[in-house]
Amino acid sequence: SSPDEEALVKAAKLNGATFLSRGNDGSLVHVFDHEELYPTYIILEFSSARRRMSVVVRTPEGRIMLYAKGADSVIFERLAPGQEDIKEKTLHHLEEFSKMGLRTLALAYRELSQAEFDTYNAAYLQAANT
Repeated sequence: SSPDEEALVKAAKLNGATFLSRGNDGSLVHVFDHEELYPTYIILEFSSARRRMSVVVRTPEGRIMLYAKGADSVIFERLAPGQEDIKEKTLHHLEEFSKMGLRTLALAYRELSQAEFDTYNAAYLQAANT
C-alpha cells in the first residue's frame, strides 16, 4: 500500500472506522460497533495521466458509490456545480498545508444510479478486455 493509503486508513481509524481486510468479496470494515462489507466492483489504479485513483463499491445500504483520491486540481475540476464555498475553504487549507511543507490529497465521492453504473461498467469491461 502507498503512504497515502496508509494515512487514509489511520485517519479513518481515528474516526471510528477500522479497515480489517480486503478479499474477493470486497473490503471488510469495523465501523464503531459492527462490521460492514463493501463489495468492490471497479478499481482504477492511480496513474500519472489521470493523477487520481478511483474505486466503485456498494455500501451495506445498497448504494453504489464512486470514491476518488488524487491531486487537488484534478479532483476540483470534477466537482459538481454549487461547490464554490467548500472549494474556497479547502483551497485556503491546502495553501496553509503547503506552506508548512505538507503533502496534500483531495477526496471526492458520488453516488451512481444503477443505470449509470451499468453503463459505466460495460464501458470499463470493454476497455479492460481490449
